[in-house]
Amino acid sequence: MTERPAYVVLGRGLLADAVTGALSEAVRRPEIPPDLRRPVVTVADSWDVDRYPELHASCAAAGVPWIPVHVELGRVVIGPVAFPGVPGCYECAEFRRRLARADPRSHEEVWRSHRAELAARPSLWLTGHGADLVSAVVAEELEQLDADPRLMRTRQALLYLELDSLHVARHRFLPDPLCPRCGVAPADAPALAAVVLASRPKRDPRTYRIGDVGAGLDRLLATYVDDETGLIRRIAEREQGSLPVAGATVGLRSGGVEYGFGRTRDYRSSRTTALLEALERYGGVSPGGRRTSVHGTYRDLADRALDPRQLGFHPEGRYDAPGSGLARFREDDPIAWVWCHSFARDEPVLVPESYAYYGAWVANGDKPLVYETSNGCALGGCLEEAILHGVLEVAERDAFLMTWYANLPVPRVDLGCAADRSLPLVAGAMESETGYQVLLFDITREHGVPSVWAMALDPARDGERPAAVCAAAAHLDPERAAENALNELGHILADRIRLHPVQRDLARRMADDPALVTDLEHHVVLYGDPLAAGRLDFLLSPVETREVGDLGDTAPFRNADLRDDLNALIGRYLARGMDVVVVDQSTPEHRAGGFSCVKVIIPGMLPMTFGHALRRVDGLPRLRQALAGREPNPHPHPFP
Repeated sequence: MTERPAYVVLGRGLLADAVTGALSEAVRRPEIPPDLRRPVVTVADSWDVDRYPELHASCAAAGVPWIPVHVELGRVVIGPVAFPGVPGCYECAEFRRRLARADPRSHEEVWRSHRAELAARPSLWLTGHGADLVSAVVAEELEQLDADPRLMRTRQALLYLELDSLHVARHRFLPDPLCPRCGVAPADAPALAAVVLASRPKRDPRTYRIGDVGAGLDRLLATYVDDETGLIRRIAEREQGSLPVAGATVGLRSGGVEYGFGRTRDYRSSRTTALLEALERYGGVSPGGRRTSVHGTYRDLADRALDPRQLGFHPEGRYDAPGSGLARFREDDPIAWVWCHSFARDEPVLVPESYAYYGAWVANGDKPLVYETSNGCALGGCLEEAILHGVLEVAERDAFLMTWYANLPVPRVDLGCAADRSLPLVAGAMESETGYQVLLFDITREHGVPSVWAMALDPARDGERPAAVCAAAAHLDPERAAENALNELGHILADRIRLHPVQRDLARRMADDPALVTDLEHHVVLYGDPLAAGRLDFLLSPVETREVGDLGDTAPFRNADLRDDLNALIGRYLARGMDVVVVDQSTPEHRAGGFSCVKVIIPGMLPMTFGHALRRVDGLPRLRQALAGREPNPHPHPFP
């Protein structure tokens, strides 16, 4: 039997007495000894965390574990245990707690105002019974430290002991890769951006996901969702037009929040979709897997960089507008860049950070060259899957915008001959339940990726209900493109019918003044107005009808390996002189769930924007060619 190691207990007061008494081999010290060789427990009867940076550094230098314990008014916080050289320290935990709060800024202000008093005054909630329970919990943790540190409850977790009920709860957290104490994120470098596609056998040639994410939902919830320390603070559920909808809230480093939504036919699937979309948003906002390391001018970096002029700019006047928050591109202005992979060049290239991460400008203070969105961002069970679905999102939005800006006549889609007999039933049920006419259009562009525009029209167009609602989807299987567009349309239509009475006047004002269209929701609200809905009539002109199975050119995408599908898809763009650029946005947080996160950029494709003044239609040759000398559609697009 091995001898139990001794422990150093730092602190004074009721908790320190109880913890020292519970540890037979504990040594009480007022300060960290210079010859520290034993695990350390620091204990405070108050909200005293001022010395945590110093204590963490001292224990890390000595190579010993450290368990902090302090009291936050009516709650004792135990942990996290910090191991030298292992991610997941107290600062990571506090970072997660801050991002999980509903109002982190207000909390910080109150904390700063009362910090000294809270640190100096022992909690009035702390009693002898509470202190004894805390000491027992700490003793169990130290016993586990001796037996198997991997199983400690405070490993990458906090234990909350509520002093009013003596209830103990565990709150897991993911280490922060950018943590100044233990972060593992490397500096950005070309080698880290290289993409080598791996073989990914599929379950079926017509499926384009390598696994069933929903089957592992419980594990994902345990990994990501916690109202105190989770990367996702909560997933809320509600009904929308009798359909289950879930919304996941993720806190951002900037102090803001992003949301992921799931709209499916059951709550479990909706929760899964919402969680995945929230993780995608988290990866797309700002760098988390690598630290941006390149700052320079395009003139100096041109041989290794993507020319921002290929990505579409705003109309010239937008840059001069008061409060635009945008910077004109100039070759001699230094900006931040990140390394990505170019499939056309087959090598790493630099892309402006504000293109690669749509919220990076909030943290770095640089004005972005354009208003960027999550366009092309995708999450997958592997890198290949994420890239494929990122390309599909770019294709979907490009097809929709090209059709809109160029007022292109497009074929209607006939669902009557669909192999999936549920498709005409879904469209018919939507018409029967709502009284709307449901139409689908083939907006597939020259790359042959099946793309569908779905539209619901109110036959009355009297303003009592939304006049028109649109949705879109792209997929390598044309029937799945139609299905996804219909599903999206159904959810949005139900929501618009419910909200239209209170937004009717806004829709009318926006129909008269497009400058009022300033955010994503406005684009949907606007076309509830009959006047605005008339702008969609170009789609209704008699054109050919196309069976859903004939959309696009999909034979090359029915392979046994997802890598082959992806190579065929990328090859479509390369064959037309275009490039497919991939930003690997994956972070250790994504990898904890087995995910990859990317942003796909295809220079020359139309980027989706929201807010009419922020549309990006300048400098795009494909659009100029489609316009054939005409001006782009002057009205705000109806994309949801």
